[in-house]
Amino acid sequence: MADEKLALVLHLTAGGEPLLFSLETEEAQRLEPKLAQLVKHNAVEPVRTRDGMTVTVNFAHVAVTYVDDMQRKGTVFGMHR
Repeated sequence: MADEKLALVLHLTAGGEPLLFSLETEEAQRLEPKLAQLVKHNAVEPVRTRDGMTVTVNFAHVAVTYVDDMQRKGTVFGMHR
């Protein structure tokens, strides 16, 4: 698990490249079970990034979101790593 580089991945409804926010394990574990409800209810949620900054995400503008391990090799949703 030490090799994990977790990130919150946000695919916006407007399209374009996804936004990636690097997360500590604790923040990823806090967010992951809530993501479906955040999108469903168009919630606004603060997210603590790995570098200690807080970003506020308006999930009303998010089409798809998930926590991913950026160390993993392969293809996810059409993205090559």
